[in-house]
Order: sequence, then C-alpha cells, then structure tokens
Amino acid sequence: MEYVATLAFAKEQDRQDPLNKFREQFYFPQRKGKDAIYLCGNSLGLQPKNVKAAIEQELADWQQCAVEGYWGAKNPWLYYQQYCSRPLTSILGASQQELTVMNTLTVNLHLMMLSFYRPTKQRFKVLMEAGAFPSDQYAVETQVRYHGFDPETAIIEVSPRSGEHLIRIEDILEIINRESDSLALVLLGGINYYTGQYFDIPAITAAAHAAGAYAGFDLAHVAGNIPVQLHNWDVDFAVWCSYKYLNGGPGAVGGAFVHEKYASDRGFLRLGGWWGNEESARFKMEKGFVPKKEAEGWQHSTAQVFNMVSLKASLELFEAAGIGALRDKSQKMTSYLEFLLQQLKGINFEIITPKNCNERGAQLSLLFLEKGKEVHQQMTDAGIIVDWREPGVIRVSPAPMYNSYQDVFHFYEIIANIASNA
Repeated sequence: MEYVATLAFAKEQDRQDPLNKFREQFYFPQRKGKDAIYLCGNSLGLQPKNVKAAIEQELADWQQCAVEGYWGAKNPWLYYQQYCSRPLTSILGASQQELTVMNTLTVNLHLMMLSFYRPTKQRFKVLMEAGAFPSDQYAVETQVRYHGFDPETAIIEVSPRSGEHLIRIEDILEIINRESDSLALVLLGGINYYTGQYFDIPAITAAAHAAGAYAGFDLAHVAGNIPVQLHNWDVDFAVWCSYKYLNGGPGAVGGAFVHEKYASDRGFLRLGGWWGNEESARFKMEKGFVPKKEAEGWQHSTAQVFNMVSLKASLELFEAAGIGALRDKSQKMTSYLEFLLQQLKGINFEIITPKNCNERGAQLSLLFLEKGKEVHQQMTDAGIIVDWREPGVIRVSPAPMYNSYQDVFHFYEIIANIASNA
C-alpha cells in the first residue's frame, strides 16, 4: 500500500475498513471533552460496552439463584471457564481440551513450571531472553532456587548482539544446540514486552525438542494480538493474561495451554485441586486426585465468574471480527504508523521494533536517548495515552479492534507539533 501523510488518507482507510464498526463497541477515556488518542492496548485494553450488561446478568443470577446459579444461571457457573476457552481456540490455535482459563499469568506460569521444569543434576538449565518481563524473571529465579539450583548457573539469558536491540533467532538456536546436554526448559516471551519483537515460536520449539528440553511461552503480548498455532507447532505449554489485547479488564483472569499429549495423560505431574478433578467423581468428595484429561486438569478452584465475565463479553467481539481480519488490519495500521513516524524531523528517537511486520505485533517501541520522559509528558498533556518504560522507550500500540487510522494520524500530528516546538 502507498501511504500518504494526510488526514484525508486516514479517513479513507477508515471508510474502507470492515472492522471500523467495532470502534463504537468500546468506551474511550475522555480528555478535554473528547476521546483520548488511546494507543495503550498493550498495557490495558479498553472496556467493551457489552461488559456492563454481562456483569449485571451475573449479579442478577447471583441475586435470584444463589447457589443454584452453578447449574441454573443463564450461563451456568459450573462451566464458566469454558465460555472463555471456546472462543480462544481460534485465537491460539488449540483445541478446547488444551486450553483453560484460570488464575493470573504468573500463578499459571508457576503451575506450569512445577509440571514442566523437573531438573536433574545433568539437565537443569532454563533459557530465557535477557530483559524478559520482571515477573517472568522472578518466577524462573525462584523456581530454580526451589529445586536447589543457583540461578547464576541455571538460568541462561540470550541477549541482542553488541550495538543491536533485537535478539537474533540464530543466536537462540545456537545456544539451544550448545546447551543441549544440560537444558531442561526454553521459556521465552512470545513477544518481548520492551522491544515488541515477536519470536519464531515454531523454530524455537522444534530446536528445544531436538535438544531434549521442553518449550514454553509467555503469550501476554501475543494473545489477541497475533494468531498462533500452538497445537500444530507442538508447543508444550503457554500462559497469558487477558487484560491487554483481549480486553478482559484490569487484573482479569489468565489462561494456560497444555498440549494434548500431556493434558490427556492423567499420569503427567500436576498439582491437584477440586476443580481439576474428573467431573464425574468431583462431587463424590473422595480421596485420590483423578485429573481431568485436559488442560482443565490444572485448575484448582471454582471458576472466578466475576473475573471472567468481562473477558467472556470481549471474546464475543473477537468471534464477530475474526482474529485473521484483526491481524491483517493491525499489520496495515502499524505499518502506517511506522511510515508517519519516519516523516518526523527535529525529534531524536529510533524505532527498535522489527521492521518486518511478520516479526512484530501491534506495538512499535520508540527509543529516546534523551528527553524521552519529557516527550511522553507532552504526549499525555496533548491527550495521547501511551506508556513509558525505563530506561527510554515509549510504547505505541494501535489495537485493531478499536483504533482507527485517524487515531494514528492524529498521534503523528501531535508528535510533529512537539518536534516543531522542541
């Protein structure tokens, strides 16, 4: 597509956009009496307008049914997690047997590591990217210590080469091959939160398996952003949150994928809980944990209805839009954003996200070597909502479900004005 840095061009793209109608299904924060330019869906998605009615339905069922809501509510609570896992099958490329919605991301990461990280004296190392999200770093560090190993020797970090910002796939594969005798687990973010780099999940998974290690991924910045094929790629496990691109609300329920070869194996080690027990025996209240032959076998407690209801409502919109169409729009809109940023003069920053749109999602990370915080504050004062990440990145993320080409153009206009007054 030939891009043009004009409002008329942006308006025409919005007019032709078949997903533009979904914008009206969301609430935008207000700044000075008008919609903010919200480009922060990579931190927290906007509230879908259908959430209020969805919550009120569960409140009404709780009021009218009390405990009988587990089987008598409009959406019986006994199966509430399945109302969310079903729409996720197309987004994540997995069967419903392989998906569950529960807990939060880091809790799920710990639960998955207790199943998939079982180190021995010979095979005990974990490979992760340098600069992974801190929660992942803390989880891996404490899991390694829990098993009696020293994080300094048990955790291998793959870094960008000197003078570069991105991690080369050949460097990841080289380390996996080199450490094949001692590697127990490869655990990467599907997308690095800071740079926005999308990793080659199938290639990394295949290399991990060839080395005799498990492959797991934190898909916090992937779920609802880039369609993946977790089953076909033979990924062992994955975890994610739902408050970013999936618009599940602040602190919303997390999710987990377990490949069917493990999910269907009742002998595969996992921590037990009542809601993970085989349903036919659950209410017999007997000793002896018999896990469900699916990812739900990792569940511990009853479904968090009020922490799932907003996600359920949002996923109805995903089903209507289609993850393929959303990805197509995202690539076009992010490429337009990149084009516009390249027109800017008088402001010193570098886009450190991959230029290849197949190696990134909706986010572009702008690295400022100076005055980055000042520029971010000026953006905020002008009605733009984006986020700042130390030591010098402003992350800009147009979400295709609710952002428009005009949002992107107006963002560019404001930045151009900031640059001209610098």
